[in-house]
Amino acid sequence: MNFELIKMQGVKAQVKHFVKENTVLIIAIIAALVTSFIIPPDKEYIGYFDFKTLACLFSVLAVVCALRNIRFFYTLAKAIVRKFRNARIAILALVYITFIGSMLIANDMALLTFLPLGYFILHTTKKEKYMAFAFIMQNIAANLGGMLTPFGNPQNLYLYSKFNIPDGEFISIMFPPFLVAIILITVCCLIFVKSEPLEIEEKAAGLPIGRVIIYLALFAVAILMVFRFMPYQIGLIIIPLALLFLDRQALLQVDYGLLFTFVFFFIFAGNMGRIDAVRDFFSYLLNINTLVFSAMSCQVISNVPSAILLSQFTDNYRELLLGVNIGGAGTLIASLASLITFKEYTKQDPKHTVSYLVKFTAFNFAFLIVLTAFCWLIK
Repeated sequence: MNFELIKMQGVKAQVKHFVKENTVLIIAIIAALVTSFIIPPDKEYIGYFDFKTLACLFSVLAVVCALRNIRFFYTLAKAIVRKFRNARIAILALVYITFIGSMLIANDMALLTFLPLGYFILHTTKKEKYMAFAFIMQNIAANLGGMLTPFGNPQNLYLYSKFNIPDGEFISIMFPPFLVAIILITVCCLIFVKSEPLEIEEKAAGLPIGRVIIYLALFAVAILMVFRFMPYQIGLIIIPLALLFLDRQALLQVDYGLLFTFVFFFIFAGNMGRIDAVRDFFSYLLNINTLVFSAMSCQVISNVPSAILLSQFTDNYRELLLGVNIGGAGTLIASLASLITFKEYTKQDPKHTVSYLVKFTAFNFAFLIVLTAFCWLIK
């Protein structure tokens, strides 16, 4: 009896952990199932799925996992940060690295890679007093830095593909708020971090050059897929096949929860778009102000679901793209990346969770208000 009880407790703990780690996925599954009763599955369901987005997202995530496994980003970032002997400049460097990283390897991967580095630097130099601030700025940098490129944020990849946005136009839309975000982040770091001496003793480790070259070549293949220079079907063969021989673990480490979240939100959004009352309601709201409504939607259902859902009801991809990117700032659930930062911080400093949430909310809403006002003025 005791053995069965222990077994049941173990199963409950595993279920609880799964739910905690995949909350958005579970919500997506429920939303898809509920709407499937209203719009029963039929031949139109196949048209819901953006297979190019799923293929590109999988490819980018797989290569990034392989690069992380050889500590490429960690080693590169540590080598850069070691050049600075000042707390203010070191934290600025950390934030900039996260900012740039999000443009290349997506916001969630940038945080998973560089948040531990931030903790390492601040902990070993006994500057833990800046940890909450550094984590919050890295989080904002990841969410807002990724908006410049189609593959920087998952919602970008989807909207870029769905509306077939030209490369030059995409960058021209996102560059102004991107530039404002850099200025705001820099000003915050200069104001809230003192210019104190900093010592980082650990040296950057060496890298397996052969694998670095191969993985960077595979990353280039993924980028060619994203920018439509290569058919995604070809890249979807090359990258998994190469990693199957070079790093099978990377294929297992891909965030399949994120991929399936997209799948089920495609079903939910597709069904919602076929309900007349829903279509009329959302079309009405988006016609009033696509920018503001999409940014507000992110605060409640997160930016990726907002992009997928709202894209069914408007062709104003410019304001929708802006809204779901700057909308990643704000509440803790406005972006999945923010939940990653929160979990990492509570793991490192569980005693100051409430204080972190207060600071997180204050900084994020300040950024949201400023960027929304700026985008509204220039539209």
